[in-house]
Amino acid sequence: FLYFPETHGITFRIQISVKELLDTDVHLKLLFHLPVNYPSTVPDISVSSDQLTRAQCMDVKDKLLEEAKKHLSEPMVHDLILWIQQHLKYVIKQSATVCNEKTTLSKGISTEDGIWMLLLHLDHMRAKAKYVKTVEKWASDLRLTGRLMFVGKIILILLQGDRSNIKEYLILQKTCKVDVDSSGKKCKEKMISVLCETKVQSQHKRFQTFEVQEYSTLDELQKEFETAGLTTLFSEFVPPLLK
Repeated sequence: FLYFPETHGITFRIQISVKELLDTDVHLKLLFHLPVNYPSTVPDISVSSDQLTRAQCMDVKDKLLEEAKKHLSEPMVHDLILWIQQHLKYVIKQSATVCNEKTTLSKGISTEDGIWMLLLHLDHMRAKAKYVKTVEKWASDLRLTGRLMFVGKIILILLQGDRSNIKEYLILQKTCKVDVDSSGKKCKEKMISVLCETKVQSQHKRFQTFEVQEYSTLDELQKEFETAGLTTLFSEFVPPLLK
């Protein structure tokens, strides 16, 4: 941390290293200018990195400013640093190239694999409202579309997006505390089944958004799959869940 006192506030120049794509460190240089009325006002933020494009640095800056607005009236620089360390991979646009002098790091996250689809089955949700909100946030952060579907006791999550983002979603789903146990304590998801993970084919409809849907009958759920060109997927994986 380097401190530069100024007439109109204080400037922090901070360098951090974030474990990012393909397990390669990305070095970020962050400049926080704290105005005199900080923290009632968000700081001015500047972001630079030798391994990110200018557009990606702007994305990081914009997201940090969005996050800063959530912490008004409380010290936030430390929280913002922790936040970007945890969320950098979601902030960087998948279409952009991340590179240094010798290697191109974006190879592993390119869309050369096409769009993939994932169908998950959850056994239950005790803290339903919080769980649903978490799934919606992950889908948004990872730019995944699809449906969270409820019919009777069946809970399904259907996702479409870049294969790397779908893999990342699975990691979050299995490692984060998303529900509560019978005693009300936060717990990880242990009752999840990956029913299908496959490349989206030409006959499959692409979902444009991620939505939460509740169906009163199995027929309604089946029509949702049929409309999306996923009749085979439904008949192969959903009926067995009723047994």
